[in-house]
Amino acid sequence: MTPLPVSRPSLFKRMALSLLALAMLGGCAGVRPTVYANETPRLDLRDYFNGTIDAWGVFTDRSGKVARRFTVVIDARWQTINGVETGTLDEHFTYADGTTERRVWTLRKVGPDRYVGTAGDVVGEARGEVAGNAFNWRYVLALKVDGRTWHVNFDDWMYLMDGQVMLNRAEMSKFGIRLGEVTLAFRKRAGTNDAG
Repeated sequence: MTPLPVSRPSLFKRMALSLLALAMLGGCAGVRPTVYANETPRLDLRDYFNGTIDAWGVFTDRSGKVARRFTVVIDARWQTINGVETGTLDEHFTYADGTTERRVWTLRKVGPDRYVGTAGDVVGEARGEVAGNAFNWRYVLALKVDGRTWHVNFDDWMYLMDGQVMLNRAEMSKFGIRLGEVTLAFRKRAGTNDAG
């Protein structure tokens, strides 16, 4: 059987679609938290997020320009509800322009190293995994921009540096396109309670 002739535009289109599919698969492959399994100090979310934590952060746009600066005060506590370890992180944001915002996370431990979480502006559930000194947290946030609401994907990584300091880097994307990045430094206040 004689093969059908393939026009150049069709061939280029198929090649472009194949390359796009490979790029998308590569983007999904990402780093797994388990690569940090042997890193110390070991992160225990129940221990670190218990008491009052201060944070300083910036949002950088796709070009790398700082578009927003902010501080956060987090009041965190854990309790056991119906046999499930449950944490509440009450986050109070203050932006450089004087505006404020509040987000309250409810975290539940669903496995030895796994957590799920909800918040008022999170679409569905966030899912996270701890390994070694790292925590990877993935979720969709409903962001209000210019009177519209956008559902934006967050790939959020936290790295415990010592008993007080943790660094946080979250990449924001939509339709596989990187929109920007949020970078934070957390510091647990001295004298705050350890989880019991």
